[in-house]
Amino acid sequence: MEFAELIKTPRVDNVVLHRPFYPAVEGTLCLTGHHLILSSRQDNTEELWLLHSNIDAIDKRFVGPLGTIIIKCKDFRIIQLDIPGMEECLNIASSIEALSTLDSITLMYPFFYRPMFEVIEDGWHSFLPEQEFELYSSATSEWRLSYVNKEFSVCLSYPPIVIVPKSIDDEALRKVATFRHGGRFPVLSYYHKKNGMVIMRSGQPLTGTNGRRCKEDEKLINATLRAGKRGYIIDTRSLNVAQQARAKGGGFEQEAHYPQWRRIHKSIERYHILQESLIKLVEACNDQTHNMDRWLSKLEASNWLTHIKEILTTACLAAQCIDREGASILIHGTEGTDSTLQVTSLAQIILEPRSRTIRGFEALIEREWLQAGHPFQQRCAQSAYCNSKQKWESPVFLLFLDCVWQILRQFPCSFEFNENFLIMLFEHTYASQFGTFLGNNESERCKLKLQQKTMSLWSWVNRPSELSKFTNPLFEANNLVIWPSVAPQSLQLWEGIFLRWNRSSKYLDEAYEEMVNIIDYNKELQAKVNILRRQLAELETEDGIQESP
Repeated sequence: MEFAELIKTPRVDNVVLHRPFYPAVEGTLCLTGHHLILSSRQDNTEELWLLHSNIDAIDKRFVGPLGTIIIKCKDFRIIQLDIPGMEECLNIASSIEALSTLDSITLMYPFFYRPMFEVIEDGWHSFLPEQEFELYSSATSEWRLSYVNKEFSVCLSYPPIVIVPKSIDDEALRKVATFRHGGRFPVLSYYHKKNGMVIMRSGQPLTGTNGRRCKEDEKLINATLRAGKRGYIIDTRSLNVAQQARAKGGGFEQEAHYPQWRRIHKSIERYHILQESLIKLVEACNDQTHNMDRWLSKLEASNWLTHIKEILTTACLAAQCIDREGASILIHGTEGTDSTLQVTSLAQIILEPRSRTIRGFEALIEREWLQAGHPFQQRCAQSAYCNSKQKWESPVFLLFLDCVWQILRQFPCSFEFNENFLIMLFEHTYASQFGTFLGNNESERCKLKLQQKTMSLWSWVNRPSELSKFTNPLFEANNLVIWPSVAPQSLQLWEGIFLRWNRSSKYLDEAYEEMVNIIDYNKELQAKVNILRRQLAELETEDGIQESP
């Protein structure tokens, strides 16, 4: 298919662009295969380059010969274009609708994008499972790399290489895979070097109504326990939902077959409930007519902060089991690709200082989201404005980023990255020139040959010129476990995501700049103090030598 077939009117002059915090701009609107571009050809006027894949919905209205298109973006921005001529307006609108809803992944921009920067590091090879395993292998010899899924023959949503107990062979893993939802047998998610406890994750066991069991599964899970120790299974569904799953062939671990494990149910919502929550929240944030009571009631009705609280509470519980109880845990919900990953990732941010660095956080996203099979293509297909909702859309990853922001806000010196880093990740999951978040799992990414045909996001982010934008000036390495508060009073609306297009950040930006200047000046003064101390010490030494007979 040629993009030209979808572009009915490639160019229109005298179009007026309205967008938040900028003066209206008149210019020429151009449509390409992947971008909507508005250029005024005036000095000091910023051009608009908008990826079609960032467009969530469009509205049209007409007043006489003037047509208006309102573009609602997946990053929650709303842009208005005033276009002279009804026919041009209709043509532009239908072209945008067609180009923003392309079915084929291979027609998306990452397959056409050619970087204008020098590639210093190939991001596709920055966080390989073998490298991550090396970090653990120095501390323990009880785990091994398994290539049982090399051709994705055991589990479509797992990577080719996984970490499993050394005492369990590949044949046993194949049997366990038939007993777990989607073939997602228990694998290592995190090893706590302080006490040797582990977090594992999997899909639900397929016990069904007959209480089916699998000896290999029981052996695998028990292989992670130390002698005389108990473990915890954290099920991210309510007991009621877990019991209902048995009727569909799913279920949960029976105490009789897993006597050393205690099961805890912590309900975390999924799918359309989260999507509806996001829609309500964005709608509340965009309505400027609210009085205080109405704003607060709409914020509460969205339930967004309630979902944040549920996820953070479960992550804190998981971290507590590991660090304070000295117990290993297995986490799963139904598939093990959504709420499970939220909990395993956040628990690691609480427990593991490396996950709070830029590269450590990137490794976490690779390991616990991309390689672990979170279906980004399905979950991020639409955002808060699209009317035609499919059942797969859900802001699971955005909720995770929001939870990270809540912890970052409570521990502003413990993270190497800043809020802009999290916002950038949110934007690239929904629309990007990079191939990192395309596809739903490693199997699909291999078929699409993303490593050969697209650029990795990490290749761009990890360049020194970009890293400086994402580095937290307050960062001081903190090797301790950090315990965030999940009290309702401690949780706030993430203004940097949900209110950034509704009110100017000018004064916040100025305050941030001033803070950076103060920190830099403080470092200069500290360096001078150190020089003066050295000089003083040298003078005192010289005096001592002269005084001695």
